[in-house]
Amino acid sequence: MKILAGILIPNLGRTEETNAAAKNERAGNESVERERWMDVARHFAGTELQNYFERLARCAVKTAFKPQYVDAIPKIYSGEVKELLERVDERGIALEIARKLELEDVLRREISALSGGELQRVAVAACLSRDADFYFLDEITPYLDIYQRVKVAKVIRESVAEAEKEENAGRAVLVVEHDLAILDMLADTIHIFYGEPARYGVVTMPKGTNRGINEYLSGYLRAENVRIRDKPIEFVAHPPKAIVRKEEEVIAEFTDFRKEWDGFCLISAEGRIYKNEILGIVGRNATGKSTFLKVIAGKTPPSAGKISLSAKISLKEQYLKRFDMPVREILERLEVGDFERVEVLEPLGVSEFAEKNVLDLSGGELQMLAVAVSLCQPAEIYALDEPSAHLDVEQKVRLVKVLRRFAEKKGVAMLIVDHDIYLIDLLSDRLMVFGGIPSVRGEIRGIFNMREGMNIFLKDLGITFRRDEKTKRPRVNKIGSAKDREQKERGEYYYS
Repeated sequence: MKILAGILIPNLGRTEETNAAAKNERAGNESVERERWMDVARHFAGTELQNYFERLARCAVKTAFKPQYVDAIPKIYSGEVKELLERVDERGIALEIARKLELEDVLRREISALSGGELQRVAVAACLSRDADFYFLDEITPYLDIYQRVKVAKVIRESVAEAEKEENAGRAVLVVEHDLAILDMLADTIHIFYGEPARYGVVTMPKGTNRGINEYLSGYLRAENVRIRDKPIEFVAHPPKAIVRKEEEVIAEFTDFRKEWDGFCLISAEGRIYKNEILGIVGRNATGKSTFLKVIAGKTPPSAGKISLSAKISLKEQYLKRFDMPVREILERLEVGDFERVEVLEPLGVSEFAEKNVLDLSGGELQMLAVAVSLCQPAEIYALDEPSAHLDVEQKVRLVKVLRRFAEKKGVAMLIVDHDIYLIDLLSDRLMVFGGIPSVRGEIRGIFNMREGMNIFLKDLGITFRRDEKTKRPRVNKIGSAKDREQKERGEYYYS
């Protein structure tokens, strides 16, 4: 993305020449930089890239770039959100995009005071507000709940559609993203990247969205005749089913309870948690999902009402802590038997980074370690708060398999809070749906069977689900498509 955006010049393998040229660039030698781009263009003679890189060299193509790590924005910019958006608003649409992304309440707030989710949406709004030919957005979903993810996807598509009505038509958008549901909604074509992490990468020619995702999951790229994975990532149809529960299977129950916390109030309907079930938990950010897990886990008592719980709970919290300790030392402190080693540590890849220090772990590695530590604790209920955060597609699929097999073989209950709607759909036996006003009031609307719960949830989101005929993976219909309209007219937002 940085190369196509003109931020990084390819060195074509000539590292010594590149280092020398980089010194000239740092000295402000624009002619050297232009010649390097022309050299790159000549390397790709006869391809579409030649024309594109020549235009970059002549500054004849304008790009806008949203970086991956939005938490770095306060380090390079200080001031109010509105000032930042007005400064970059070359299309006169920044405040309208801010309204669509529900940023009105933070316009007068300092950039340094924003949460991760607010920074993400501000970064998207700033990028799309520029008058560019090519927009590059590097990971648009981190820190966002599923409602916000859908809104961002809608805004990006609307921005492209609006551009087609303008004189400067032909604007294009390139998005890097690990949330397959959002890619299904957003993308017209897919590029697949494969290779060895931190060693080399290869990018394919564009493919249709459905074909591209399916080929990536299968591990075999048909047009290239290349196998990128030993085994396919398979989706087992997990259709909603009627489950008859027995009284003796109840592992925890709660009456109507309230929890007041720093001006926030969580209101719960009564509910039960059963042995050998995975309960998916969905809802907006700041409506009390993490607070609910802490109440259930006994980390904090309810302000009113009663929690009846005799089972031991292992809680993986949302925000992960880094500390100076080797991963191997953490594993040695756990009660790791053959089952945990074979069913948890190895498939989650923890053994691959066991020699690292926790401080040196990537976000995905730290997440896998936190999940593994939680599952290696003896418990009857495992509560995992956003276990898929920072994971790529393959890591998420591995996580789904581990959690499903662990719950089935151990006969335990699991509570899973997550914003990856595919992960929730693939894992859950029942669904707990949260509503309310973020940061003000949270409401547990109830625990539903999957069909009822997903219909409530998806209708609120304004999206519909179907199954892919070949892979059986869940898919989000493109908003406004014939299939989307048909399902909404029937009131069936969830596949049968």
